[in-house]
Amino acid sequence: MAAITERVALAHESAPAYHGIWAWLASVDHKKIGIMYIYAALFFMAFGGFEALAIRVQLWSPDNHVLTAQAFNEFFTMHGVTMIFLVAMPILIGYVNAIVPLQIGARDVAFPRMNALSLWLFVLGGLFLYTSFMMGGAPDAGWFNYAPLSGAAYSGPGIDFYDIGLQITGIGTLMTAVNFLVTILNMRAPGMRLLRMPMFTWSALITMLLILFAFPPITVDLIMQMLGRLFHARFFDVALGGNVLLWQNLFWIFGHPEVYIVILPAFGIVSEVIPTFARKPLFGYESMAMALSVIAFLSFMVWTHHMFADGLGPIVNSIFAITSMLIAVPTGIKIFNWLATLWGGQIRFTTASMYALAFIPLFVIGGVSGVMLAMAPADLQLNDSYFVVAHFHYVLFGGTLMGALAGLYYWFPRIWGRILDDRLGKWNFWLVFIGFNVTFFPMHFLGLDGMPRRISTYAAGYGWTFLNQLSTIGAFILLAGMLILLWNFIITFARKPDAVADPWDGRSLEWSLPSPVPEYNFAQLPLIEDRDAFWVAKQEGRPIQAAEPPGPIHMPSPSLSPFFIALTVVGAGYMALLHIDMGALLLMIAAFVQIALQLVHEDRGYHVHPQVPQGGAAD
Repeated sequence: MAAITERVALAHESAPAYHGIWAWLASVDHKKIGIMYIYAALFFMAFGGFEALAIRVQLWSPDNHVLTAQAFNEFFTMHGVTMIFLVAMPILIGYVNAIVPLQIGARDVAFPRMNALSLWLFVLGGLFLYTSFMMGGAPDAGWFNYAPLSGAAYSGPGIDFYDIGLQITGIGTLMTAVNFLVTILNMRAPGMRLLRMPMFTWSALITMLLILFAFPPITVDLIMQMLGRLFHARFFDVALGGNVLLWQNLFWIFGHPEVYIVILPAFGIVSEVIPTFARKPLFGYESMAMALSVIAFLSFMVWTHHMFADGLGPIVNSIFAITSMLIAVPTGIKIFNWLATLWGGQIRFTTASMYALAFIPLFVIGGVSGVMLAMAPADLQLNDSYFVVAHFHYVLFGGTLMGALAGLYYWFPRIWGRILDDRLGKWNFWLVFIGFNVTFFPMHFLGLDGMPRRISTYAAGYGWTFLNQLSTIGAFILLAGMLILLWNFIITFARKPDAVADPWDGRSLEWSLPSPVPEYNFAQLPLIEDRDAFWVAKQEGRPIQAAEPPGPIHMPSPSLSPFFIALTVVGAGYMALLHIDMGALLLMIAAFVQIALQLVHEDRGYHVHPQVPQGGAAD
């Protein structure tokens, strides 16, 4: 079926020319920025995966010495930091960048240059964190970085990289939240009411609200710790009136909403993939949107279930146990909605749909173990054991990563104009699915048997060897699955772009566009009259009605400024670490000057003008 953008032939007027790598560094196109987010997340995933394998090899046998205790501490800390901050969030933000403007019928995001700055703060901030291995040692106090263990008396310079690196990446994430809140609320196509938005866009909207309210507490935490380590402030020094629980409260006020920041977009992906491959509308659309909103609200009311062992008292523990169990109700609504969508559908088993289907039972396992941990007496026994490790990996790997891989196979044709090999994809799926369960399911029993988390070795007499070896074997099966995904990437990119515009018979607007998607997305903004507008139009055998006549399309100019601003901020971070305070101050001033110049300098952009082909209007 002819898409809206195929009706008009467009010619460029003028655009600033960048070539090669400079074209990517200067790009403000949300689609390219999304691609770079995904590439960077996969790059950091390789590091996080290596750290995980090293941990599993160390735990293969009792009294093993593959890693020293210090190296083990650094590896499990950086594994957690990497997978949460440098993989899970960025790959999902990459999908949001690449897909959400297309789903809402927008030509771009609200603030294109701020979008680019967000990307480069994340990329350079992540690289900044990893240079800690070469500059005195990586962070070594766990991804949660509890005080006083993270103080100068107990930890090395890696904690300074943690404090400054996460501030850099966090500023970029906050910018992304503001950008997409404005984009989704203000730039939807005419007729697209909130209750006509695709569910992935709904999940993105709620996620950005969570980021907006969850990231300030951890930012305050990081600033206080940075001031303590670099300038001898005493926020967490009990002897001088500080309070270590201040760190924990602020961290988990961020930390539990963070779980939903990385799982809600996965919910949205599954809510797109299942209806497409079941050939049915999403069951209970309104209840699904409401469930996402309720989860976001409740996520700020459960943080102290991470602190049940702190001795906060039975009243506090009881209140937060109830709210923690209550959050399972809207989560259960989504599970039943997905099952009802599948019921009676014409299910096609592609790699994308298999990952989406696997997401459901794996996330349910993580949710059930989460309800167990929400009971304070049980949590007191299981706290800091491998049961907790199993729980959050079933949520974050079985949930977030399974959803992300479903999205990768599903949107690959839309983002890259190619289709990943489905036969290799199914090998990838089965090895990842089997490897994941072999790795993490035994950890439930290790935890119940008393094995503490974050220990670098164990004695032979505890009886933990077999289950640890089983977990390590599973990790290598998982590695084999990810290597097949890498090979699938390589052979797919060796071919010319070959994807048709709508390979899955999709439902939402992103599939109405030609392949590859033009830089301007929509030559004429669509008029949205239904939920699943593209699907309805196909069923009725008509094109989507245009909301405007053909006319000039304004495009933002590419710019290298966001990249250099981010580079300046990272340079200031290094200066602060080296205690060159004046250098850090001057570089931060330079960054603010660059930002101010961007604000006062009007980007006139350039226009793309429609041309009517000879012989009449295009069909």
